[in-house]
Amino acid sequence: MSSGGNLGCVLVSVDGSEESMEALRWAFTNLKLRSPTPDSTDAPSFVIFHVQSPPSIATGLNPGGIPFGGPSDIEVPAFTAAIEAHQKRITDAVLHHALGISSHFNLTSMVRTHVVVGDPKEKICEAVQDLHADVLVMGSRAFGPIKRMFLGSVSNYCAHNAQCPVIIIKGNNCH
Repeated sequence: MSSGGNLGCVLVSVDGSEESMEALRWAFTNLKLRSPTPDSTDAPSFVIFHVQSPPSIATGLNPGGIPFGGPSDIEVPAFTAAIEAHQKRITDAVLHHALGISSHFNLTSMVRTHVVVGDPKEKICEAVQDLHADVLVMGSRAFGPIKRMFLGSVSNYCAHNAQCPVIIIKGNNCH
């Protein structure tokens, strides 16, 4: 029996939550990549995938229009730049944590990272197609029905729309 698996690309979506990091640990423990072949151009890999929200969505805030009849659709570059810098720090921390987990499993050479900006539901499903993922692994925060109604469920959306099998690792604090 071979010790290798048959997966070429395992996409693991991480958002900084403990549930997403648990999904990463689960993937490293339970999924095996196929052995690279000498003539292949793409080495099998675990892809740690993170989606940043666009600056306007990330804050839920808008500095607002200029009062008393000024233009209302002006962007404030310093405000946007500050939000983008903050998001980069968050992304760097999320990836640092995820890469620390991969080094704990001695899998650093088989891991690559991918970061995009946009709506997580759509971007994760797009990445599955673009990266030809064999499987998508993600955590579930187990929101209650009210939160889920307002925020939606990224894992539920991906389970129904991703073009590959989806493994959802539930959090320990299910309500």
